[in-house]
Amino acid sequence: MKLSFQEMEKTGEIIKKIYKKDRVERYISLLLGLILISIAFNLFLLPNNIVFGGVSGVSILTKEVFGWEPSIVIYAGSFLLLIVSFLVLGKKQTTGSILGSLLFPVFVQITAHLNDIIQLGEIETSLAALFGGVIYGLGAGLVFKAGFTTGGTDIINQIISKYGKMSMGSAMLMSDGMIVLLGVTVFGLNKLMYAIVVVYLIGMLTDRVLLGISDSKAFYIIAEKEDEIKDYVLNELGHGVTIYDAKGGYTKEKEKVLLCVVPTNEYYRLKEGIREIDRQAFFVVMDAYEVFGGE
Repeated sequence: MKLSFQEMEKTGEIIKKIYKKDRVERYISLLLGLILISIAFNLFLLPNNIVFGGVSGVSILTKEVFGWEPSIVIYAGSFLLLIVSFLVLGKKQTTGSILGSLLFPVFVQITAHLNDIIQLGEIETSLAALFGGVIYGLGAGLVFKAGFTTGGTDIINQIISKYGKMSMGSAMLMSDGMIVLLGVTVFGLNKLMYAIVVVYLIGMLTDRVLLGISDSKAFYIIAEKEDEIKDYVLNELGHGVTIYDAKGGYTKEKEKVLLCVVPTNEYYRLKEGIREIDRQAFFVVMDAYEVFGGE
C-alpha cells in the first residue's frame, strides 16, 4: 500500500523528532563506538591478519599484498561507497552513513600506533580473535544504537538486499563471506576459523548492545483451559493477561490466544503452571527485551 504525500511527510517528521532526541548522547555514543571499533581493529585484528569482512577486512588484505595504509584504504572505500549509495539508494538512505564513514578512518589513523603504547607482547591468535570480536561488537552496537553506521559494506549490503530481493542477513553473508574467503587465499585456511569466531562475536555483541539482555519472557498460549491459566497468571503470579480472538489455520475453529509477559525469574513457574493445568496446551515463549506500561 502506497503512502500519500501527507502521510510520508508525517512519518518523516516522526523520524526527525526521534533523531533530535538526546542528540548529545547520540554523538557521544557514536564517538565511543568508533573508538572501540578502532582499538579492536588496530590492537587485535590487524596485527593478527584476521580478515573478518567489511572495508576493514579489505584493508587488512591490501596492507599485506600492497603495503597500503589501512586508514587510507578504509577512507577511499567508504567515500566511493557513499557516492554509490547516493546514486543507487538516494539521499535519504545515505544520510545515516555519512558521519560514520568519514570519522571511522580518522579514528583508525589516530589509534594506528596503539601497539607502541599498549605492548601486549606475543598473544595467542585465539585470544586476539576473542577480545577483538567482543570490543568491535560493543563498538558497533553503540554506533548502530545511536542511529548511525560505519558505512562501507553496510551500503553494499543494502544495495544487494534491495535489488537482489533478499534479507539484510543474507546480503551480509554474501558480501562479508566473499571478503573472508579472499582472506583465506592470502593468509591460509587456519585464519578462516578465527575470522568465523570474530564475525560471530561481533554479531552477538552488537545485538546485545542494541537489544540488551532479555529480563522478561513473553508467553503466547492456546489452551482449552484458558480461564484456569488466566486465573493462575492473575492471582498466583500477579501479572496481567491479554486475550486475542484467533482462528485455527487448519481446523478453522475459533480459539483464544493468551498473551502475558513475566520476569525471566518467573519463567519456570509459568511454564510448569501451564503444563500442570493443561497438558495439551500449546505455547510459545519469546524474549521480551523492553516492556513498557501495564503496571
